Amino acid sequence: MSRAFVKESEGDEGPGLPELRISEHRNLVTSRGHELIRRRVAALETELGRARAAEDRAATARIQRDQRYWSERLRTAELVPPQVDAEEARFGSTLTLEGADGRRVRYQIVGEDEAEPREGRLSYVSPVAQALLGAQVGDEIDIGGRAMEVVGIG
Repeated sequence: MSRAFVKESEGDEGPGLPELRISEHRNLVTSRGHELIRRRVAALETELGRARAAEDRAATARIQRDQRYWSERLRTAELVPPQVDAEEARFGSTLTLEGADGRRVRYQIVGEDEAEPREGRLSYVSPVAQALLGAQVGDEIDIGGRAMEVVGIG
């Protein structure tokens, strides 16, 4: 049936959107990650005002759904203080790894919402971060079938 002949009720916020899935893992965050979440919540409030002013029901529904997700992430955030000693890789650590060819890579272990693998920020629940947690300088770690030595932790 054509939508042209269906009367939409007042207050209809547009098509039902699936909720964004909240991770079952603890919501550990670095101070940077906490700030990113806080800014996202504030930006969504601004976006919602614009969508409502434009009477854009689809955008309003999407933004409200996103607000529920990010507000919950902010509410459940567990801020992990920066590491004082750098003897062992922990949440928030930045590790420098070196391969046999001398190529170096840097990874920081962060919260799920802050993760950006292309920029070297790995979610603490990712397989690579799991392999790095607890590592010390001099340890050899298998990263994707490639042996890499931990040469620095910060």
